[in-house]
Amino acid sequence: MRKILFGVIITLVVLFTFKYCGDKKENEIVLQESSTLIQEQINNVGKLIVTEGHFSEVFTYKNSKDIFGDLLSVEKKALVVVNAEVTIAYDLSKIEFKVDETNKTLTILSIPNEEIKINPDLEYYDVQADYLNPFEAKDYNDIKKTVNATLSKKIEASDLKRNAKNRLISELSKFYILTNSLGWTLNYNESPMQSIEDLKGLKL
Repeated sequence: MRKILFGVIITLVVLFTFKYCGDKKENEIVLQESSTLIQEQINNVGKLIVTEGHFSEVFTYKNSKDIFGDLLSVEKKALVVVNAEVTIAYDLSKIEFKVDETNKTLTILSIPNEEIKINPDLEYYDVQADYLNPFEAKDYNDIKKTVNATLSKKIEASDLKRNAKNRLISELSKFYILTNSLGWTLNYNESPMQSIEDLKGLKL
């Protein structure tokens, strides 16, 4: 009787051992699959053009040049009509992140700054110049620099950058949904993201 009971106990121990090892191996496989899925999702993200804008502006360019001291002054001027397309993008492939399989956390370490591109189309009207003070390549370069500087200020004062951040948060929320569905935690630096509202509160 004791031998039979001992045999039953040994059999149960062996069965429980195999079940435990099988469950543990299965959990490890699921964990590795989750980790691989998360990394693939992030690595597959490319450049995100989040906002596009259009600006129109009219500039008057003037440049005076003194000849023979103050005896003679010659002026050149032009009316410049500017139509510019502006895009704000994030290269999300440059996101730095860390995957911790042990603690089941995805930590976003840094997000690249926005890339602002200004593509102005300049049209020149009423161009007036003197033989002694002609239009040169430098004048056109100066006009383009002035246009870009003015448009940069307008972009800062507009809603474009705020809209771009909102689109970025919308994209990052996909990472939150993915990690949350897998039972993982999404962190930004050292702060856990408990909800999408936490993402919206980030200072990027």
